[in-house]
Amino acid sequence: MRYLPWDASYLEALCELWNRELGERFPMRPELFRQNSFADENVLDAGSWIACDPETLRPVGFVVAKCWQEKLELQLGNGAGWIQVLLVANEYRGRGIGSELLARAEEALRRQGAQSILLGRDPYHYFPGIPEESQEVKVWFAQRGYVELEPLENDLLCHYPDSAKAELPHVSDGCFRLLTVADKEAFLAFLHRCFPGRWEYEAIHYFRRGGEGREFVVLEKQGEIIGFCRMNDSRSPFIAQNVYWAPFFHDELGGIGPLGVDSAHRGQGFGLAMVEAGITMLRKRGIKQIVIDWTTLVDFYAKLGYHSWKQYAKFRKDFG
Repeated sequence: MRYLPWDASYLEALCELWNRELGERFPMRPELFRQNSFADENVLDAGSWIACDPETLRPVGFVVAKCWQEKLELQLGNGAGWIQVLLVANEYRGRGIGSELLARAEEALRRQGAQSILLGRDPYHYFPGIPEESQEVKVWFAQRGYVELEPLENDLLCHYPDSAKAELPHVSDGCFRLLTVADKEAFLAFLHRCFPGRWEYEAIHYFRRGGEGREFVVLEKQGEIIGFCRMNDSRSPFIAQNVYWAPFFHDELGGIGPLGVDSAHRGQGFGLAMVEAGITMLRKRGIKQIVIDWTTLVDFYAKLGYHSWKQYAKFRKDFG
């Protein structure tokens, strides 16, 4: 087997490999693959490899490793590295290819200073863990020192009939509205104060990529932002996580999340109202199916008709 460094010239072939193996469950698009596995500056080139058949030079497997490399005041991972994806063609499994790819990724992450490795959950991730139906993959990683963490993460789904009403909820002394570019600094300051970390990071990237505000509905009281909900669709400035698998659906897919309410204003039902406001905005755009990704709050969202669509098991390996 030949192992080649990570190379964007293989993008189309790797995307085809993905769809042969996973496309029925997680249909990949070249633009999503480029965005998440090549354009993300946190991709660790030394830990990302392509396995090719030595005779045909056709890619038969690959691994993408990441570690935090961005120059921002905030930092994700807290010293962890990530395996974004490790995939080997079915007919080539059992030959040690996956083990070799994983060993190369782990060694590069260790040299980079990572103290642990997470499966998925990376910046511009595909999955928050191993898809729960892939039991053989869970066993494979467990045999290599990865420990499963509770609870399961969920992607939730709801389909809306044409007759479903789409009205903004009423909040006493408050109002819902879409964000504007003029709100950028105030909104980022709100996130930095109330939700530092991944949600702030994603909002920074949103504005850097030309976002103008239509993906965020905010709740204001007395002119101050106290809550937010993000909404994604096909017009968003980049492919967001809750619409990754939009090709799986015949009609357009919308996405809700993340969302949050300032801790000083919690316990008043604003969280559920924020979700309803986001759903309403998407429904008014003609979107009938909506995904809420990466959550353990299944019962909370069930109040609005959402059910678990996909589940993921979290795995972690600590270096001794």
